[in-house]
Amino acid sequence: MTDTGTESDVQTTIVDETHSSPTFAELGVDPQIVEALADDGKTHTFAIQELTLPLALAGDDLIGQARTGMGKTYGFGVPLLHRLANAADTGVRALDTTPRALIIVPTRELCLQVTGDLEVAARKLDVTLADGTERRIRITAIYGGRPYESQISELQAGVDVVVGTPGRLLDLANQGHLILGKVSVLVLDEADEMLDLGFLPDIERIISALPADKQTMLFSATMPGPIVTLARTFLNRPTHIRAEHANDSAVHERTTQYVYRAHALDKAELVARILQAEGRGATMIFTRTKRTAQKVADDLAERGFAVGAVHGDLGQVAREKALKRFRNGDIDVLVATDVAARGIDIDDVTHVINYQCPEDDKTYVHRIGRTGRAGRTGTAVTLVDWDELHRWELINNALKLEVPAPAETYSTSEHLREELGIPESATGRIAKPKRERESDEGERRPRAERPARTRTRRRTRGGKTVNDDAAENTGDAAADSAVATPDTAAEGSAAEGKSDGEGTDGAPRRRRRRRGGARRRSGGDAGTTESADESAPAAAAAE
Repeated sequence: MTDTGTESDVQTTIVDETHSSPTFAELGVDPQIVEALADDGKTHTFAIQELTLPLALAGDDLIGQARTGMGKTYGFGVPLLHRLANAADTGVRALDTTPRALIIVPTRELCLQVTGDLEVAARKLDVTLADGTERRIRITAIYGGRPYESQISELQAGVDVVVGTPGRLLDLANQGHLILGKVSVLVLDEADEMLDLGFLPDIERIISALPADKQTMLFSATMPGPIVTLARTFLNRPTHIRAEHANDSAVHERTTQYVYRAHALDKAELVARILQAEGRGATMIFTRTKRTAQKVADDLAERGFAVGAVHGDLGQVAREKALKRFRNGDIDVLVATDVAARGIDIDDVTHVINYQCPEDDKTYVHRIGRTGRAGRTGTAVTLVDWDELHRWELINNALKLEVPAPAETYSTSEHLREELGIPESATGRIAKPKRERESDEGERRPRAERPARTRTRRRTRGGKTVNDDAAENTGDAAADSAVATPDTAAEGSAAEGKSDGEGTDGAPRRRRRRRGGARRRSGGDAGTTESADESAPAAAAAE
C-alpha cells in the first residue's frame, strides 16, 4: 500500500494484491460497533474502508472513489457512528434531539439501503446526550413518496443521524422540521448520480444551511468535472482516496461480460433462456423506460418466472415490497430502470441483463456493478438492437471493452447456449400460461341452474301483510284496479277482522287511489275519512 502524501487532492491506492486487510477493531473502531458488525459476519475491512477509516475517524475531509460494490457505505458509516458515540473525544457537538450527522443520497432505494446498513452497525451503540443521559443512537430515513407526517414525527422525537434524498430534506428544512444548524458530519454518497439527476442546486442550498466547522466526506464511483468543483468548493483540503489500481478498468474483473446483437422481437425469448442458465441465481434486468420494465416483468411472469418490477410508475410501497421480496429470495428476478441501479445493494446477484443498451458508459458501469460484488463472481449480458449499435460503440470505446461488433444472436443460437451454460432442454417457458393451465383442468363445468323462485308477492296494508290467498296466487292484477269491487273489499275486510272499519250503513268502505301523491276524491267522497292503507295497491305494484 502506498500513500503519496497528506496534501490536498492526494490519491491513495492499493497496489499489493497479497495485502491482508485489517479488522475494524485493529483500526480503533468503537467496540460496540465492532461487536454489531461481527454479529453480522463483518470483521475485516474492504480496501476503501481500510483507507478511509483512519482519516475519517480523525475528522478529516475526504473524497472516496471506488467502484460500486466495494463497501463505500461502511467506509463513511462506521467512522460517522464512532464519532457520534464518542462525541466528547472526537469534537462532535454534544448530542441532544437534533441531527448531528447528515447523509445525502440520490434515490429512495439507496436511502433505505444506507439506513439499513447503519442500523446494523449501530444495533448495540449507545450515545450520551448533553444532559448526561444515555440512549440508543437514532437513525431515520427521509425521502419522497412517503407521507410527511411520520417523518416529521420522527424528527420531533429526536434523531442523531438523518439519511435522505435532497428534495425531501430541503422541504422539511424549509418548513422548520429538520434542524441543520448543529450537524457535525456531512456525507454525500453517489455524488455523480446526484449530479446526473439534477440535484446539485438542492445540495448547495442544504450545505449552505450547515455549520462551517464540520467534517465532509464525498463518495462517488466516478469523478466528473462538476463533482471535482463541488469538492473543492465545500471540502476543506480533502484527501482523495481511490481504492484500486490506478490503471484498473471501471468494471469488476470478476464480472464476465457478454454482448450480443439481438432483435427486439426475440429479446423476450432470449432472456427467458438466459434465466435458465446453470448456476443462475438472483438476477437483475435493466431497461431504459418504465413501460418496457413493466412489459418485461409481465412477460416473464407469464412464462413462469418469479419476477418483480421496480420503476417510477409504481408507488413507493410497491417498489419497497418488490425489493424486499428480492432480498428475501421470494423472487429471483428483478426488472428495474436505471434509477434503481444505485439503490440495490445485494451481494449475491449472479447475473445482470441489459435488456436495452445503456445510455452511456457510466450507466453501463453502474448496471453491471450490481453483480460481482464483495469478492464474488458475476455475469453481465448486454443485448444491443440494430438501432443501438452507435450507442454501444461509444460505450465500448470509452471502457475499452474490445467488443466493437457484437455477434448477431438469437434465442436458438448455439454460441449463446454454450457461452452461458444453457441446457439444450431449455425453452422460453418454465410453466404454462395461466389460461392453458385452466383449460388443462378440464372443460368448464356448466353453470348450475338457478333455484326456482320461492318468494311470493304479498299485499300489505299499513305495513302489515294481508293474508289473502287469492291475492297471492293470482298476482297483482286485482291490486292494480283503480277501485276495489265491493266483493273484493268485503273479502279483504273479513281477512283483516274489519280493521278498516265500516260505514254507518254497515257496507265496506271503498278504497281511494292516489295519483301524483294527491288523493283522488269524488264529490260524494269528499267528506269521507280515508283508510290508513290507501296507497297499498301502488306499493304492491312497486314490489
